[in-house]
Amino acid sequence: MVYSLLNKSRTYTFDITVFQTPFYGSTRGYKEVYRLDVEGNSHEIVIQKVFRMFNVVDCIPNDYKGRFMSTGDILLIDQGRHGQYYYKLTSGGWEKINRIQVK
Repeated sequence: MVYSLLNKSRTYTFDITVFQTPFYGSTRGYKEVYRLDVEGNSHEIVIQKVFRMFNVVDCIPNDYKGRFMSTGDILLIDQGRHGQYYYKLTSGGWEKINRIQVK
């Protein structure tokens, strides 16, 4: 029992912002399309949850006005004093990028 208590990973609430361009395939004109809080213990877990949420029809929030997530879309994970992290969906998966690319 002590072992399971020590190995229990901590869950955090991450502030996520989804950025998309107006048209699929565009490289300019990113705009914030949705913001939400997601629980998880790592960026990878949270990114997987968000990707699933916006690509499975039954999981998409009713007030979401964007399109399905696709190559080129960007996620911002804002951890307040711990920093802001940007990830871009590429053909090879999610890659960490510099915030300068979000324009």
